[in-house]
Amino acid sequence: MPIGIIMNALAIVIGGVLGAITGGKLSEEFKEKLNMIFGVCAMGMGVASIVLMENMPAVVFAVIIGTSLGVAVHLEKKINKASGELQKIIGKFIKIGNSSISEKEFNDTLIIVIVLFCASGTGIYGALISGMNGDHSILIAKSILDVFTALIFACVLGTVVSAIAIPQFIFFSLMFLLAGTIYPLTTPAMINDFKACGGLIMLATGFRIIKVKMFPTADMIPAMILVMPCSWAWVTYIFPLVS
Repeated sequence: MPIGIIMNALAIVIGGVLGAITGGKLSEEFKEKLNMIFGVCAMGMGVASIVLMENMPAVVFAVIIGTSLGVAVHLEKKINKASGELQKIIGKFIKIGNSSISEKEFNDTLIIVIVLFCASGTGIYGALISGMNGDHSILIAKSILDVFTALIFACVLGTVVSAIAIPQFIFFSLMFLLAGTIYPLTTPAMINDFKACGGLIMLATGFRIIKVKMFPTADMIPAMILVMPCSWAWVTYIFPLVS
């Protein structure tokens, strides 16, 4: 049973609801400063994952090609469109959003939240481990952080943050079910490169949160699919030729 995945989804729902309720009671200055702290935390988690990198050329190649694919198929725009449809559905039942921010800022922030919750290397790895040997500790630890992350972002975005638990639950459950097939094919080096790739996306997300540079974080998601095959190909075929 995917206990860790269920807990992670519930953490987002709870944090989103609490944030939507308390958002109006927090000052703009408080939310802005706390948002900056979350940006720094995302960057810190990214750096912590990047240092695990074992095959830099493979990771860099995967990020470049994966992002190029994401940009080519307009992945971020499609996620934005899907988010808009999700907002409409939720809007039929509950008022969402915040009139104090523009539609563009709302969509940009929503993309950040989706990437943080659904494309986290730690989350995907935790789902694989959970499905492989029943160890839910990684996802449980992630759930604690996600409660507060969802709470803060929901102060600005409203209850739509809670709805992100749905695609996250579906995606992580898929990883959970495929774990028996995927995990035995991996090596420790491939896992570390996978985490490092997720770390680069987290670092880019951190810069986006604090609005230093609007990296195409959603377009970078395909790199997470490519990085382990690239790592395997580098170690197996390319590195022996150049060493």
